[in-house]
Amino acid sequence: MADRYLTTSPLSHDTLLRAVESPAHGAVVSFVGTVRDHHEGRSVVGLSYSAYVEMAERECQAIVEATEGRLGVRIALNHRIGDLAVGDAAVVVVAAAPHRDVAFEACRLVIDEVKRRVPIWKHEHHADGTAIWVDPAGGSPA
Repeated sequence: MADRYLTTSPLSHDTLLRAVESPAHGAVVSFVGTVRDHHEGRSVVGLSYSAYVEMAERECQAIVEATEGRLGVRIALNHRIGDLAVGDAAVVVVAAAPHRDVAFEACRLVIDEVKRRVPIWKHEHHADGTAIWVDPAGGSPA
């Protein structure tokens, strides 16, 4: 998949760091969301992410552009779709800014907006063979 924000390939934190680096930025903050082995007391063996790709790409772009414009930062963002194993990176956000407070704010804003607005759905697979859809914004079963 050759889209800008969504990919079926493993995510590269280093690639996103290089995308935002600049001599003008003294602070770089990143968030890496990984697949954990449990959720609400249940053993998780993996996740499947699906998306409305065209809309998700547009929303990610809008979030990145709005954050960059409002806060004067540079943002790099990738979200994985498809099947992921425990420990795989599902989403990476990197924010670069002249100062750390703004970089932290931007990183938090982007991940919160991605979870709230972007049409990506999480299907959680449990060790007992069951699976449930999980609300990505709240983490509870949908």
